[in-house]
Amino acid sequence: MHIPEELRYTSEHEWIRLEGDRAVMGITDYAQDQLGDIVFVELPDVGDAVETMGAFGTVEAVKTVSDLFSPLAGEISDVNIELESHPEYVNEDPYGIGWMIELKMVNPDQYDGLLTAQGYLNLIGEE
Repeated sequence: MHIPEELRYTSEHEWIRLEGDRAVMGITDYAQDQLGDIVFVELPDVGDAVETMGAFGTVEAVKTVSDLFSPLAGEISDVNIELESHPEYVNEDPYGIGWMIELKMVNPDQYDGLLTAQGYLNLIGEE
């Protein structure tokens, strides 16, 4: 399982990468592994507002549907439209071509409260 050190994480299994005043998000390698083969990803529209820990979409796997939650408040500035026709990208490369949304943050200080890679590894029981 791959948990990049430079990212931050949530207890809901999302990862976050800062790019200036924007945050790029997706689900973790652990989450995609637990879900299994992802067959559909529903994402918000550019310009939509997201509240802290508000749902921003869903991921549908063969056996389950899971909500996606944003740990940061802000406005959607970009979405990965490739996932509409290639939801399997989330399984293949969750931190790269499987990214989901980019958010223009309202309060960048919220990022500091997220889990580090080690904190996330502790949460999922890996050391």
